[in-house]
Amino acid sequence: MMNKRSNLLLVLIAVAIGIAACAPAAVLQEVQEQEKASSAPAEEVGGTTTLVFTDDLGNELQFDQYPHAIVSISPSMTEMLFALGAGEQLVGRDEMSTYPEAALDVPNIGAMWGDLPVEAILAAEPDLVLAAEIISPETVSALQELGLTVYWQANPDTFEDLWDNLREIAALTGHKEEAETLATELAARVAAVEKAITDAETTPVVFYELDATDPSNPWTTGSGTFIDYIISLAGGVNAAAALEGEYAQISAEALISENPDVILLGDALYGISAESVMARAGWDAIAAVQNGAVYPVDPNTLSVPGPRLVDGLETVAALLHPELFD
Repeated sequence: MMNKRSNLLLVLIAVAIGIAACAPAAVLQEVQEQEKASSAPAEEVGGTTTLVFTDDLGNELQFDQYPHAIVSISPSMTEMLFALGAGEQLVGRDEMSTYPEAALDVPNIGAMWGDLPVEAILAAEPDLVLAAEIISPETVSALQELGLTVYWQANPDTFEDLWDNLREIAALTGHKEEAETLATELAARVAAVEKAITDAETTPVVFYELDATDPSNPWTTGSGTFIDYIISLAGGVNAAAALEGEYAQISAEALISENPDVILLGDALYGISAESVMARAGWDAIAAVQNGAVYPVDPNTLSVPGPRLVDGLETVAALLHPELFD
C-alpha cells in the first residue's frame, strides 16, 4: 500500500499534466446551438457506410459500427463515458479511473505510468482505446504499433471546450443526443454561478494547496490552469497567479505576504486538515487562518477534465461567497 507521501506525489503528477484555461464560461444558447465539426459524419468508404473520426493528434479512425468494447486509460474519459450513458461499453479502465462508483465494476488494467500494462489492454480485446492529454503522444504511438485503435483528446481550455469534448466522445460511442442534454444541463449550472457572482461585494484572495509534504514550500497552481480559471470564475483571485509555471512551490514567507483570505486544501484527501494547517509556524498571521476560512476540497473536481469540473466550480463559489449560495 502506498504511503501518504506517494499518494501526494501521484496527485501532483496527475494534476500537473492536467488542464489549462483562461476564458469565460459557456453561454447556454451557444451550447444549445453549437455542433462541433469533428462529430464524425458517416462516409462512403469502399462502398460501405463507415464512421470516420479524427482525434486531436490528427489520427483518422474508421468504424463500421460504434465501438462496443472500449478501454479507457484516462479518468476523464471514464467519467465522460458514464455521464453519457456509455459505461456499459467499457471493458477495461486504468487504475486511477475510480469515478463513478460503477466504474469500479469495470476490470482494472493497471497504472499508466511506468511500464505500460500492454498485456492487460490486449487481453481486453478493445475495438477502441480512449486517451486524454494526460497520456503522451508517444504512449499513443506505442499502443498503435500494437495494432490498437486509439483516440486521443486534448484537455479543455474552457467550459465550452468541455462541452465539445463531451460531444466528441458521444459521437464516437453513439450517444449524441445524451451529450446535448448533458451539455445543456451543465452549462445552465455554470451560468447560474456566473449570475450569482455578479452580486459579490468582495473578491477574496485564494490559496490552493496541492501538496504540502514540505509545509515551508507547498506546491500550488499558478495561472493558466483550470484551477486558476475556476477560482477566477467563482469570484476570487489566485494568490499564486504571479508564479512562473502552471504548478510551482511557494515559500511560506511569500504566502504570508500574499495573505490569502481563503485556503483550499486539495491535499485534504491525503491527511491534511484545517487544524494541521492552522498549527503551522507563522501561518497564524494569514487572514484565512485567523478567520477559519481553510476548507478541504476534492481535487478530482478541479483537475480531472470531465463533467465534475462543474461540481468544482459550484463548490469553490459557495466557499468564497457563502452569502450568495444558500
